[in-house]
Amino acid sequence: MTDQPVPAVSTLSLPEPGVPRIRNVNWSGTKALYIKEVRRFMKVQLQTVWAPSITTLLYLIIFTVALGGQQRTVLGVPFADFIAPGLIMMGMIQNAFANASFGMLVGKIQGTIVDYLMPPISTAELLFAQAAAAMTRAAFVGIAIGLAIALWPGVHLMPHHLWAIVAFWFLGTMFVSFLGVLTSIWAEKFDHAAAITNFVIAPLSLLSGTFYSVDRLAPAFQAVSHANPFFYMISGFRYGFLSVADTEVMRGLAVLTVLDIVLGLICYRLLKSGWKIRP
Repeated sequence: MTDQPVPAVSTLSLPEPGVPRIRNVNWSGTKALYIKEVRRFMKVQLQTVWAPSITTLLYLIIFTVALGGQQRTVLGVPFADFIAPGLIMMGMIQNAFANASFGMLVGKIQGTIVDYLMPPISTAELLFAQAAAAMTRAAFVGIAIGLAIALWPGVHLMPHHLWAIVAFWFLGTMFVSFLGVLTSIWAEKFDHAAAITNFVIAPLSLLSGTFYSVDRLAPAFQAVSHANPFFYMISGFRYGFLSVADTEVMRGLAVLTVLDIVLGLICYRLLKSGWKIRP
């Protein structure tokens, strides 16, 4: 009788309870959360992507046709061409904030916040997925607005500095995405988020030089405009299309980079501490 081979004993060692098994970046979990957030707004894309383009086109029609702005020039360019990039950036800002401020707030109200807290993803990965989804929605809205404006007669929208367009889209929408995440952490009901939208985001967007050049303002109001982060977003984004800006482009990049880092760290610390999220 031949000896039977003894099966090898598995020496697989499992980590102790509470010790993380994913020691690096959980790309699959981050991707899953990102896709979830993107699918959430794409299911109602008529409201979240295409409706803002129609609203923004109405702004263009009102300021160029109804108010007689077709014959005016600002910074040496036709008025319609001047406000078109600002309108695109304004639409991206508002929709990035709306997307980032909605996800976790709904979870807190409906009791499904556990869907964000229980998956094996780190705080940084959670913040990254939330911000990336909001920036993706902003990009879709920007493209939709750009197509709508390009179809309007009298507007000549041609990219001259693609790097500036991409850079200010990235830095600008990242800033408002972090601001939206911060709002979703702080807010306890939809009224709180609506208050930030109506009393912070909308005024800063409208007073950022979208419809006028700050060079025509009094020195005191110019100083106030330069303290508005949205001013640098819109001025730099406009430079990408028209090669003209109300401020130095590199200064705008530096200001937005610093603000993104500061606001990102604040969001990370609050998410890490579980403030107003964990019971």
